[in-house]
Amino acid sequence: MRTHTSRLTLLAVLLPLFTGGCGYNTLQTLDEQVNKAEADIQTQLQRRADLVPNLVATVKGVAAQESTIYVGVAEARSRLTGAIQGGNIEEMAAANSAMGGALTRLLAVAEAYPELKSNENFTRLQDELAGTENRVATARRDYNGAVEQFNGKIRTFPTNLTAKLFGLGNAREYFEADAGATEAPTVEF
Repeated sequence: MRTHTSRLTLLAVLLPLFTGGCGYNTLQTLDEQVNKAEADIQTQLQRRADLVPNLVATVKGVAAQESTIYVGVAEARSRLTGAIQGGNIEEMAAANSAMGGALTRLLAVAEAYPELKSNENFTRLQDELAGTENRVATARRDYNGAVEQFNGKIRTFPTNLTAKLFGLGNAREYFEADAGATEAPTVEF
C-alpha cells in the first residue's frame, strides 16, 4: 500500500514537470492561436459578405440592366457565408476567391456609370470594402503565421511526441488562394 501511495505521489510530482517540459502547454497555446486566427478570418470574411448587399443595392439603383452581375455577386456572397458557417478553411478560401471575382465585375460596372462613381453612398461603401479587403489580408497572414508556428512545433523533437500523444499531431492547413486566383477575372458587358 505504501509503495502504491509513493508511486502516486511521484507521478503527481513528475506529471506536471513532464507535460511542461515536453511542450504540452506550448502546443496548447499555439493551437489556440491558430483557432483565434481562423476566427479572425471568419469575422473579416463575414464583414465583407455583410457589406456586399449595400454595395449591390447602390449599384442596382443606377445600373439596373446589369442583372447578371448582381446574381453572380449574390451567389458568391451566399457561398462565402455558407463557407464561413461551415468553418472549413479550404472552402472559405475558395469562396473568398469567388467573391473577389464577383466584386471585381461589380466594380467594373460602376466604372461605366459616372453618376454612380459620384454617389456618396457608393464611395463610402467602396472605401469600407477596401478597408475590409486589407483586414482580410491581415487576418490571412496572421492565420498562416500561427499555422506555421504550430506546424513547426509539432514536427520538432520532443514536442512531436507530445503532439501525437495528445492528438495534436496533425498539421493545420494554410489559408491559400485558389488556383487561378492570380489571374484577373474577365468582365463582359
